Amino acid sequence: MSAPGAGRFAWALTGSGHLLPEALALAQRLPQVDLFLSAAAEEILPMYGLRLEVLREHFRIFTDRSASAVPVGFLYHERYHTLVVAPATSNTVAKCAFGISDTLPTNMFAQAGKLGIASLVFACDTEPVVITRAPRDLVTLRPRRIEFENVERLRAFEHCQVACSVAELESALDERLRALSLAWSTSSS
Repeated sequence: MSAPGAGRFAWALTGSGHLLPEALALAQRLPQVDLFLSAAAEEILPMYGLRLEVLREHFRIFTDRSASAVPVGFLYHERYHTLVVAPATSNTVAKCAFGISDTLPTNMFAQAGKLGIASLVFACDTEPVVITRAPRDLVTLRPRRIEFENVERLRAFEHCQVACSVAELESALDERLRALSLAWSTSSS
């Protein structure tokens, strides 16, 4: 077993733009973070003005280019102590809640759970009304009962914590850093 704090954060991005810049700002403050992008994440990043070339200045990036989600294998070698899925679409939350692992983030979540790696999921659809920034303007969403039920299912998973806001995500990350005897990075690189 690795010593406390040994390893890296694996941060999975889904196709959600909900508070995406804010989530990535938190990722940039963490020590040793690798990004794992679903195909949908790769599509939406430029819609929010986020370019892979710029993200590569701060993170190692792995993309969903194989049917078997090859980058998941990095979890098997104790390279990662924590998986963060943020922000997570309702589709990703539903897949994770029902054990479906057909994208890089959902496969990472399933394998992290099987390996006992702590997971933190920032679920987007957790309030009766969600106002979110779409690529061109603000959109008001009204999540359905099924979205709330899936978030609750996810809360019941071993080794999994669900955050429902950026503040909760930051607090959970702060708690995780303390548990690992790590600290937020003070530099932006």
